Amino acid sequence: MSATTLEKPSALRPERGASLFQVLVAVSFCHMLNDLVQSLLPSVYPILQGSFHLSFGQIGLIALVNQVTASLLQPFVGHYTDRTAAPYFLPVGMSVSLVGLLTLAFAPSFAWLLVGAALVGVGSAVFHPESSRVARMASGGQHGFAQSFFQVGGSTGTAFGPLLAALVVLPRGQAGMAWFSIFALLGIVLLIRISHWAKHRRIAHPSLSHAGPSAHAELPKRKVMVALAVLMALVFSKFVYLASLSSYYTFYLISRFHVSVQSSQLHLFAFLGSAAAGTFFGGPIGDRVGRKWVMWVSILGVLPFTLLLPYANLFWTGILSVIIGFVIASAFSAILVYAQELVPGRIGMILGLFFGLAFGMGGIGAAVLGKLADMTSIVFVYHVCAYLPAIGLLTGLLPDIEPLHRVRRDPSAELEAI
Repeated sequence: MSATTLEKPSALRPERGASLFQVLVAVSFCHMLNDLVQSLLPSVYPILQGSFHLSFGQIGLIALVNQVTASLLQPFVGHYTDRTAAPYFLPVGMSVSLVGLLTLAFAPSFAWLLVGAALVGVGSAVFHPESSRVARMASGGQHGFAQSFFQVGGSTGTAFGPLLAALVVLPRGQAGMAWFSIFALLGIVLLIRISHWAKHRRIAHPSLSHAGPSAHAELPKRKVMVALAVLMALVFSKFVYLASLSSYYTFYLISRFHVSVQSSQLHLFAFLGSAAAGTFFGGPIGDRVGRKWVMWVSILGVLPFTLLLPYANLFWTGILSVIIGFVIASAFSAILVYAQELVPGRIGMILGLFFGLAFGMGGIGAAVLGKLADMTSIVFVYHVCAYLPAIGLLTGLLPDIEPLHRVRRDPSAELEAI
């Protein structure tokens, strides 16, 4: 990606498709770097548990501070950027994450671990709404594909976090986390350039960062609010179940099958890798067949596999976790774009709300599940969580808005805007 492409919006016109895709690749790559740093924290829980003699409840508290900090700030960041252009929030967010990462690497006590986790959460809150807006600006009208491509960057970073933790941090201990600052610094450099592009692009085409006219504006406000509540319930189901795997899967494998820490982290990498693949396919499929169908299959469709997981041997646990990761991860892009179309013109707020809800549900889920594991066992946690995808039945309450959208949207107008 050349500097000309990023800094001069006029350069987008001669080869507009290729140039927009370069920007989408760049912001997705930075999403990968950001979430790679974010994923380091749950990946090193076993190391921190040994170094600081932490209980599952304390590990859950670290996750709670990290993810709830992010969730509380994101809707406010998104609301602010809807009203005031703030493209330079991108490198600022990554810089705060860098400070948090270094705090975690050299934390002398549990209290400092909480401070580092909170700073990493703040960095994520600042980064996500505006970076997702940039992905939409570079979508060329294919909003589901752009959101999935952006999300798969984050999912890929999340998947590689445990693998790199096993290779880099485990041999060096807690201080080994400081090596990940290289990724944060690279992200800061790239995000400064992306911010230049976004600033000029938003000035030249202010409508590109918004949803545009709604094809279903006749929906009553009450129906829109019910639909948003259903989407939030689906996010709750998805991310609390994911919290059971991303935060405690290594402990589950070690406790039940007596595998090594390295082996458990490789299993976690396989699960997160499958989630990254599922994230990629969810958006384009939603563009073609409808986002509501993707939500049906992704949330409710994974229920048989989650019910089987607690009874499987090690081999089938690995297989089932990969299937679950792929299927359940495909929903988030569909949920985001569906919500954006429900509330047009409030892209930042919607992105912040749902990203924040995702982080918040993950954090609260991790804390509650950690406490439950202390009171019972980590195996019991997986028996309880197996029923969460049944919440997917609520998808039937969502209005069928997408056929209206497809009939009334004027493709030529969208292309003209770009």
